[in-house]
Amino acid sequence: MNAPLPTAAAEGLSAPQRRERQQQAVKVLSACVPAHALLWRGEDTTPYECDGLTAYRQQPLVVVLPETEAQVAAVLRACHALKLPVVARGAGTGLSGGALPHALGVVLSLAKFSRILEVDPLARTARVQCGVRNLAISEAAAPFGLYYAPDPSSQIACTIGGNVAENSGGVHCLKYGLTLHNVMRVRGFTVEGEAVEFGSHALDAPGLDLLPAVVGSEGMLAVVSEVTVRLIPKPQLARCIMASFGDITDAGNAVASIIAAGIIPAGLEMMDKPMTAAVEDFVHAGYDLNAAAILLCESDGTPEEVNEEIRRMLDVLTGCGATRLEVSRDEAQRLRFWSGRKNAFPASGRISPDYMCMDSTIPRKRLADILLAIQAMEGRHGLRCVNVFHAGDGNLHPLILFDANDPGQLERAEAFGAEILETSVALGGTVTGEHGVGIEKLGSMCVQFSPEELAQFTALKTAFDPAGLLNPGKVIPTLHRCAEGGKMVVRRGLLPFAELPRF
Repeated sequence: MNAPLPTAAAEGLSAPQRRERQQQAVKVLSACVPAHALLWRGEDTTPYECDGLTAYRQQPLVVVLPETEAQVAAVLRACHALKLPVVARGAGTGLSGGALPHALGVVLSLAKFSRILEVDPLARTARVQCGVRNLAISEAAAPFGLYYAPDPSSQIACTIGGNVAENSGGVHCLKYGLTLHNVMRVRGFTVEGEAVEFGSHALDAPGLDLLPAVVGSEGMLAVVSEVTVRLIPKPQLARCIMASFGDITDAGNAVASIIAAGIIPAGLEMMDKPMTAAVEDFVHAGYDLNAAAILLCESDGTPEEVNEEIRRMLDVLTGCGATRLEVSRDEAQRLRFWSGRKNAFPASGRISPDYMCMDSTIPRKRLADILLAIQAMEGRHGLRCVNVFHAGDGNLHPLILFDANDPGQLERAEAFGAEILETSVALGGTVTGEHGVGIEKLGSMCVQFSPEELAQFTALKTAFDPAGLLNPGKVIPTLHRCAEGGKMVVRRGLLPFAELPRF
């Protein structure tokens, strides 16, 4: 069971003491940003109480919306002096609670950092502020025949700063890589407000290469303010195969067979029958509703390259038992095929009051095994689950459907999700692919990593943030929590500060 809901008094602070702390923070931060950039009243901070993982909510002491890098540095210096925890926030589209506020801390919203600073078509780079939307980068690069490859499903809203924090992927990450493979340089600030850069505009950076440590660090090491990304030429042609299978095992084997044949598709996605039905009713993408699973296999490049790769993939899919094969006739149909995949999450919201989107990875050859295991879990937990996969790199997104208004269903959904993550590890995978750990997977980190490994993670965090003020209580579970069986944090109210640095 979860721990009892903590109160301010239980954490050593009475309600008047919390208000006094808030007033002190507001007074100091008022010297760092204009009055309109500082929020502390309950009705103003409520929109920041959670990210895309809405089951966990907490209002912060203060929300700050700086408009310049100088203001970001000043805010961080002030918070460090007051020993106030800081949670950096972008668009709030994250799905693991990574932007959940600290009850005694500050939310540093970077929403106003939304300018595209430079597009260099000769170097094929774009320099953008952290609050620029993922899709806006490609829109700005389009006149030059270029685009930014990582394309998470939330790309219309998610920001590049958040993508860096989570090392986001997307449906085309198999061929073009994750955020890490498409970012050249990150500029930001340490917890003390010192400007720092990782990577460079060149092919290599002087000194230790710390860019891979910062990308995917979930706001625990530095606050990102500016990112330089790599742009690539838009392909001359792209075509997509919709392949139907009467058995999920055949579909899983087809994924492994395509890669084994030496083919790296631009995209290789999988949906099971319940997910396909939900999506088709929403966007009318033309999916086969009789299939146990469908694959979307895309090829892009020159017309000659695409035609040859499509032919090879059709041969593999036929040999693996595909019951129906349809190749997009034109760009409009290709986009319809992908619109279904990219609308999997909102489609699920139409068939269930609530859903919990999980995120883990497994070896490609175990796709059928995890789907069969999830089917068995549905019976044990008494909940439905629809599945969509970045099949090419084994990244799963099971969506557990539940009703939070029905007592006990949220707890069952949590237990269901934890079992999926534990099974993924048992099959040779990991507890997260691109959504991050946040607070959602703290307990599951205990399943995957030893105390010694967790201690190394803590050492890296401490090297950047000795006081533990940046996004505390996230990503790295305490050894005490692991010893207690990796219990999930409480759902609402204050976080369990006994496990955090004492301020």
